[in-house]
Amino acid sequence: MDPRQQFVGGLAQQKKAALLLGAAGALLGLGLWMKVLRKKEKVKRVGVVSRILIHPLKSGKALSVSAAECLQVGLKSGELRDRHWLVVTEDGHMVTARQEPRLVLVSLTCDGGEGGGGVCLRGPDMEELRFPIDQAENRVLDCRVFGLDVQGRDCGDEASRWFTSFLAAQKTFRLVHFEPQMKGRRPMETEPQFPQFEVAYPDLGPVMLLSEASVEDLSGRLEKEVTVERFRPNIVVGECEAFDEDSWEELQIGSVRLQRVLSCGRCIFTTVDPETGILNRKEPLDTLKSYRLCEPSERHIYKSSPLFGQVLKVQQEGRLQVGDAVYKVSR
Repeated sequence: MDPRQQFVGGLAQQKKAALLLGAAGALLGLGLWMKVLRKKEKVKRVGVVSRILIHPLKSGKALSVSAAECLQVGLKSGELRDRHWLVVTEDGHMVTARQEPRLVLVSLTCDGGEGGGGVCLRGPDMEELRFPIDQAENRVLDCRVFGLDVQGRDCGDEASRWFTSFLAAQKTFRLVHFEPQMKGRRPMETEPQFPQFEVAYPDLGPVMLLSEASVEDLSGRLEKEVTVERFRPNIVVGECEAFDEDSWEELQIGSVRLQRVLSCGRCIFTTVDPETGILNRKEPLDTLKSYRLCEPSERHIYKSSPLFGQVLKVQQEGRLQVGDAVYKVSR
């Protein structure tokens, strides 16, 4: 090999060695930086998951499960996804228990089987109705949920007749299903100060959390006790003090990481009894307003709504189960 080739070869080897050294240094630096980040992150056990609730039908009856997948769009157990079915008017506007209180008495469940299984609707004085989950031949409706557009697959004429009969109103109702390929709503898009994410039919966020102690505190101020079902959380936390959840900005539960978005401002829906479907328009909302209003600096967000529970977004998907420890993450 002539001197020129030796020189070029030597430069190439030096360059390769420098690149390898640089890559090793970068990896070492990244590792050290991750260790620094981990050291800065502190976790503290603040409670335990006492219940997990999924509400497949928006405003419908809650389903208590022992475990669930926690996905970006909310909880999932088998074929049941939280707030993925919605009752709408013929022109696509959502119908909730605020307008039709008896919706809280409707149970929507799913079973396995060919073609993805089937949906079962049950309600007082109604024959149960079964129909397939997968109805790809049905039309997709453009729906409106709190003024925002979102799609839903029509669940068919039988489901429409079932809800129209059950609600006994002078109008026709239809049931729609949000499918995985559909584009979700961005409920916080009008509030740029909050994290952005997509959901199906929930009011504000994919996960709502509430503590047992907060419900007990409220019940102690009422003539008639209330249950956690009235407030429709997904995760119920035990072994903590009332309203501790107000200070949990970031949580680790099992492999799931959750981030607080905002407190849950409560409305007239809380005055619907989940056992009777009767709307009283007063309690427990009036009592909540007596001691759970926001700070004056937050009135532009919550206005006159009392705060009860926390709305969360999913930072890291995973699996939750009853009995999981709840850890508060701080830095």
